[in-house]
Amino acid sequence: MADIIAFKRPRASEKHRGKSLCRHGHHKWEIDRERVFDSKQGRLATRYRCARCGKTRVKAH
Repeated sequence: MADIIAFKRPRASEKHRGKSLCRHGHHKWEIDRERVFDSKQGRLATRYRCARCGKTRVKAH
């Protein structure tokens, strides 16, 4: 027989966890491993992605 999995709806606090920090500018920046280095105006640039909301930013060195 198949295993029966109990589904429960996530609470609102679990569903929106960490998003209020990003709304106030407190992102959790991590280096984007898919495109580690980008060429921007002839210089190397590192691409960062927020772990919580997915927003990206590029920082030139």
